[in-house]
Amino acid sequence: MNAALGMFCFFVGVTLVITWWASARTTTSKGFYAAHREIGGVQNGWAVAGDYMSAASFLGITGLIAFYGFDGFMYSVGFLVAYLTVLFLVAEPLRNVGKYTMADLISFRLHGKGVRAIAALSTLVVALFYMIAQMVGAGSLVDLLLPSASYTTAIVVVGALMIVYVMFGGMLATTWVQIIKAALLLAGAIAISLMVLAHYSFSLPQLFSAAANVAGPAGPTNLLQSGLLYAGQHGALNLLSLGLALVLGTAGLPHILMRFYTVPTAKAARTSVAWAMVLIGIFYLTTMFMGLGAATLVGKAEIGTHVRDAAAIAYISKQPAAEQPPLNAQFKAKHYVVPATNNNMAAPLLANVLGGAYFMAFIAAVAFATILAVVAGLTISASSAFAHDIWWNLVRGGKGDEREQLRVARATAAAVGILAIVLSIGLRTLNVAFLVGLAFAVAASANVPVIVLSLSWRRFNKTGAICGMLAGLVSSLGIIAISPAVMGIDPPLSATHHFIQMAPIFPLDNPGLLSIPLGFLGAILGTLLSRDPQAEADFDQLLVRANTGMGAEV
Repeated sequence: MNAALGMFCFFVGVTLVITWWASARTTTSKGFYAAHREIGGVQNGWAVAGDYMSAASFLGITGLIAFYGFDGFMYSVGFLVAYLTVLFLVAEPLRNVGKYTMADLISFRLHGKGVRAIAALSTLVVALFYMIAQMVGAGSLVDLLLPSASYTTAIVVVGALMIVYVMFGGMLATTWVQIIKAALLLAGAIAISLMVLAHYSFSLPQLFSAAANVAGPAGPTNLLQSGLLYAGQHGALNLLSLGLALVLGTAGLPHILMRFYTVPTAKAARTSVAWAMVLIGIFYLTTMFMGLGAATLVGKAEIGTHVRDAAAIAYISKQPAAEQPPLNAQFKAKHYVVPATNNNMAAPLLANVLGGAYFMAFIAAVAFATILAVVAGLTISASSAFAHDIWWNLVRGGKGDEREQLRVARATAAAVGILAIVLSIGLRTLNVAFLVGLAFAVAASANVPVIVLSLSWRRFNKTGAICGMLAGLVSSLGIIAISPAVMGIDPPLSATHHFIQMAPIFPLDNPGLLSIPLGFLGAILGTLLSRDPQAEADFDQLLVRANTGMGAEV
């Protein structure tokens, strides 16, 4: 895997040059947070796509489709459809009303320190969980591809690069890192998809026929049928809950919303979403070919259950003793089949089958680049939430030196990066998909109700905003804590890991089906229990600004 390391180092070198170039242009808070609002609509569309297509999509969804076929593809549908919500609900109003953060939009007519403080807290929670998920994925990927490198080393390297990008290059460097990463990821995904189709003579019927008869230990599996993942008593509700979190959560993800402040006009914001939808749509279409190709050409046994080389033994041996599967002497002597639990290797293993070791190295390097780009966007959103919302507006009351705000923003980026490194090392046993799903659920439950009601309900006030954000934030985190994602009874030698060894209280894997309505309910009840004449009076001004852009930041 020296080739993968070399390609990754080359990408890092290019992005560090970009960061050096951007650092000379990042001397103000406007430059740090919003790249001076000089990013074009098409460029921003590529950057939005790069920010959104994370390791969970490239590695996780490909593995889900390889194992669960149609049900796994529903993840792709949820991620893609989510951008319709962004386009119709938030892109243009956010650009016209806000300045740097989501809290700017909410605070436009809902004045008060409490609103901005809780909005900033929600941003930090979502960004941190999402960031940890990406970095845990980076560590796992390095563990499997480069056994000589430790998990901790991988996390520290990714975290250090993330801090450098944001501290010195700000949003401008982050934008171009995301554009390059999006181009590489799309190129790799399209290349794999075309190679899969070429294997089946560019015949979709042949591919689907093979996918309908995938060999497995319990007999052939039809990946085209539904119910392989969302089965049982709560299967339909699990799918509905996940779908709600994905479709609505995107409109509340702070690192995605922040990208719309980088464009000069509302028209450019709409153009950004349109381009992002096209690029993301192409990418998620390729996950179907990559997933089905992995299932039919690599085989489930080679993806998520067995790996054939000695490196896998080294990987397994580094795990805590209680989590190691039994490795008898015969297995160790022959370096033959070694149990593993990571099905996120579907895309790299498929690349190895189709194009050999160097193509696999390229895909692995793209996966690393994907993680770096996403965590950089998350870091800058978390940094802006603290420096702009908490320090500048709450602590300093909007008064202070411009250089001071920039120093605080950079210091926050370093602090958030270090915290993410520490938590990622400590939480290495957590499921990456669980962490990403939690980020979407928190965003959909805490942020989206307040954003939607702020833009559409004249009566809505700061009490409603505070109650809605707290209800969504607390309920989503609380429900996750009592769900199967955290609670469960692990059988002996199980590959899963639950923190609480007892039957889950809440039966669904994702809290969205309950926590999102609770977020809306809290916002509505809080509003009805109080009145804020000033917020009602400012509603007309909000509508004019949101729909026309008159008086918007330039």
